[in-house]
Amino acid sequence: MIIAVDGPAASGKGTIARALARHYGLPHLDTGLLYRAVALTVVRNDLNPDIEADCFAACDFDESVLADPELRTDEIGKTASIVSAHPLVRTALLHRQRRFANQPGGAVLDGRDIGTVIAPNADAKLFVQATPTIRAKRRHSELRAQGSSVSLDKVLTDIRARDQRDTHRTAAPLILANDAALLDTSFLSIESAVQRAIALVETRITKRPGEDSQPKA
Repeated sequence: MIIAVDGPAASGKGTIARALARHYGLPHLDTGLLYRAVALTVVRNDLNPDIEADCFAACDFDESVLADPELRTDEIGKTASIVSAHPLVRTALLHRQRRFANQPGGAVLDGRDIGTVIAPNADAKLFVQATPTIRAKRRHSELRAQGSSVSLDKVLTDIRARDQRDTHRTAAPLILANDAALLDTSFLSIESAVQRAIALVETRITKRPGEDSQPKA
């Protein structure tokens, strides 16, 4: 069973995807980490994130980079949003993501183009969203917990800029797949959002004749 979870930054898609992976006993991939790995490689090698050729060269990163805590920083997140808009970068990472999705037994993947590009035939697709203000408050809290003094207004500006890049890029823009279930987490607790996500997946997979859901973990 393949579950695709898409959505903008700080919508809760990662938390929901991890919870679904635990619930169904499936491996999980945060595809955003791949783009963050490219971004980190770009930064560490003094390359230009606006130049496609530089970013494409950075796609040949060492797997150990995926465990680097610097991937989670706000600076790398912003750079990842820039490098992910390059078509050559998205093509370079496409096969890696599809291999993960199509492994025996299936998987849960979250990102921005899972249900539309990476796994268009996924058994269940969710599109997780929340208002920009709510998402900015969530991200601001995370950054403050990390010791950052960035203002909420600055975080909200960055969230909106990232949304603009993600939804208007020519290569695999962030859009709602025709067969995806919409989940708005704006006013849901984490527990409620996860339970709603499980219910949406169950509804989707029980509609497929002859298919049974995977045993719960």
